[in-house]
Amino acid sequence: MSFKLDAMKISGKEVLPLIEGGKGVAVSTGLTSGAWAKAGGIGTVSAVNANRYDADGNIIPVEYKGKSRKERFEELVAFGIEGGITQIKQAHDVAGGEGRLHMNVLWEMGGAERILHGVLSGAKGLIHGVTCGAGMPFRLAPIAAEYGVHYYPIVSSGRAFRALWLRSYRKVPEWLGGVVYEDPWLAGGHNGLSNSERFDQPEDPYPRVVELRDTMNKFGLHHVPIVMAGGVWHLRDWTSWMNNEAIGPIIFQFGTRPLLTQESPVRDSWGKRLMSLKKGDVALNPFSPTGFYSSAVRNSFLNELYERAEREIAFVDHPADDHVEPFIFGVRKREIYLTKHGKKSADAWIAEGYSKPLMTPDSTLVFVSEDKAKEIRQDQLDCMGCLSQCKFSNWATNEQWTTGHKADPRSFCIQKTLLQSAYGADPENQLMFSGHAAYKFAQDPFYANGFIPTVKELVERIATGA
Repeated sequence: MSFKLDAMKISGKEVLPLIEGGKGVAVSTGLTSGAWAKAGGIGTVSAVNANRYDADGNIIPVEYKGKSRKERFEELVAFGIEGGITQIKQAHDVAGGEGRLHMNVLWEMGGAERILHGVLSGAKGLIHGVTCGAGMPFRLAPIAAEYGVHYYPIVSSGRAFRALWLRSYRKVPEWLGGVVYEDPWLAGGHNGLSNSERFDQPEDPYPRVVELRDTMNKFGLHHVPIVMAGGVWHLRDWTSWMNNEAIGPIIFQFGTRPLLTQESPVRDSWGKRLMSLKKGDVALNPFSPTGFYSSAVRNSFLNELYERAEREIAFVDHPADDHVEPFIFGVRKREIYLTKHGKKSADAWIAEGYSKPLMTPDSTLVFVSEDKAKEIRQDQLDCMGCLSQCKFSNWATNEQWTTGHKADPRSFCIQKTLLQSAYGADPENQLMFSGHAAYKFAQDPFYANGFIPTVKELVERIATGA
């Protein structure tokens, strides 16, 4: 089968319509994104916990010295701006003027707007576009326009884009570089499932993208490309989307395949695990402290969260209906009431070593071991505000600095585990974000005998359709 990939004008320059998906917390770096741009595509630096370097070029470990959450939050914002500028400058040097460079941020990360302003002003002229998702980034358009860069909102439906357009984007349409459709059942990391959509009932992306295009066309955006993100591996599988009037101009984003390149910081630590994945080994799960569903490798870290969720029972403060069994817990010897079945389960879990019942915001108890309870509590105390709102710690970047709800022990500290994962910890025991097509590493002959390409080799391979 013959295959030809035509260049397209993206963020002001003719380049290959191939984007490196931004992977936060020190995975999409200046080295990876610069190499992707140098190969003729669009590299994406993640500004989510981007690495900083010392005078000798060594990564500066993230350490917070502030005694309060607010003090640590200010450190986080300062680190984020410094790291983002550092990585963008490195990417610019590596790219050597080729391709385009984008920056990716999560709208729901702590200090997102401040970090956007700080990096865009500190690396002015080096960034050609900003992608942003994980929430509804209404302010993305005016911020990007202020610095003369194109913006690329990440959505999962035409309805979401319509809301963004009517509220904000219609005021600065000239800087809308593209709209990223991130498939909520195929993409890695956080996914934009709506309340009306089921995580276990995936939908065909084609009609959803056609709906997005129809919505865009109603606003006169026929010329603005859609970026397909999630599930893209071989371009030969997407030829029916190219030169298709119902889809319009199309760009393809690769988030999972670039995890294994010579330039990738997780090449060595993640390589063996990624090469062994089978279809179904990536799970769309509800445990993220953001409140979004997210896709990650089903490993011991994720399994512990699934098992923790199974040790959860409802309680009431006073006997009511079938909640008549008294249960005393905690240092204050609080008395609550469970059902007979719940009391039996609680006694069994305690006998198995899950002796610490922790309260959730939903009037339930979840049972964990003594060690896990200490870890959860310490992680909550160490919160540095990496999210605008965090279920796990109850932090929020509002005037009260709290969500107003109890901290939720059914979740986890996302910054802690992602930093450890990026810095070489055993990926089996940390959160390992991945798209659902990751099983193709083991099937694709390109990776036979453990071969790991350079970014240049990968981009060249992708451009052939393979």
